[in-house]
Amino acid sequence: MTDAPAPSKLAMVPFVSVAQMMEMVNSIGPRRMMAELADYIEEDFRRWELFDKTPRVASHSPEGVIELMPTSDGETYGFKYVNGHPSNLKRGFQTVTAFGVLARVDNGYPILLSEMTVLTALRTAATSAVAARHLAPKGAKTLAMIGAGAQCEFQALAFQEMLGIEKVRIYDIDPAATKKAVANLADSGLDITACDSGEEAVAGAEIITTCTADKQYATILTDNMVGRGVHINAIGGDCPGKTELHREILLRSDIFVEYPEQTRIEGEIQQLDPDHPVTELWQVITGKAEGRRAPDQITLFDSVGFATEDFSALRYVRDQLDRTGHYTMLDLLADPDDTRDLYGMVRRAKG
Repeated sequence: MTDAPAPSKLAMVPFVSVAQMMEMVNSIGPRRMMAELADYIEEDFRRWELFDKTPRVASHSPEGVIELMPTSDGETYGFKYVNGHPSNLKRGFQTVTAFGVLARVDNGYPILLSEMTVLTALRTAATSAVAARHLAPKGAKTLAMIGAGAQCEFQALAFQEMLGIEKVRIYDIDPAATKKAVANLADSGLDITACDSGEEAVAGAEIITTCTADKQYATILTDNMVGRGVHINAIGGDCPGKTELHREILLRSDIFVEYPEQTRIEGEIQQLDPDHPVTELWQVITGKAEGRRAPDQITLFDSVGFATEDFSALRYVRDQLDRTGHYTMLDLLADPDDTRDLYGMVRRAKG
């Protein structure tokens, strides 16, 4: 009896598990990791015209949505699998789970497989902070968080690290969620206020982030709650039929988006005419378009999440493998010595 053949080097792909991702985050530090990740996201926005771009491929059901988010810069291909099921919370499941892959374009071989539930939370907060760096009032110190779910603490820490936010005012319709967020941020150095209403949370805030999960046309912010000069990150709306802002707020705001073809389907602007003017964030980052022009301007980042941001996040993680060592080599690809003899490889595996 002969030994079964060992996997070839080409069969092995780096894999980052949830446990390893958490080790990576804690070894680098969540604030620092989001700031470094933000630099990768901004770098790829500056390369925007190189990327394949398509709205994510979505499979909708009454319970939620499952999506694939692919893109490529011509050398590397990436995709994320992600779900969004708001009803999961009541059934003991996560609302959002995800994993992602990077692959070489020249031969199609994967070069990274990673969990992306934790990573998506990091990249979403990092993207919000990137947008705010270009759109929020300079010197802003107070952030209002409407929605204290899984994304809340990441947003607060990213804005603290990247914009110097000092105060965070949190409101959620579930007091237990607010209490959770306040406890998690207790040692952050931020001045945290638990609020009893959305109106209380936005009072005095220069930046407002809405991040709620209900799959419905909701009005988390009404027109009277938004004064002049603020910046809004609307990040909860991410599919058809799901919004957070009153339409009048949109009409008063200068609106910035990732990819209009996707945002008009999934974002806040699904409430507006199909030709309502918006500005793409990459154009602001590269200086092709203006961002904040005046102190009393309301800027709105209508973010639904786009594939290039996940590509950036996966690219960042791959670059940290040697730095942190938090990964496992996974026997993922069938790679016989003779590329034509796949069946022979299976036979030899009997030993």
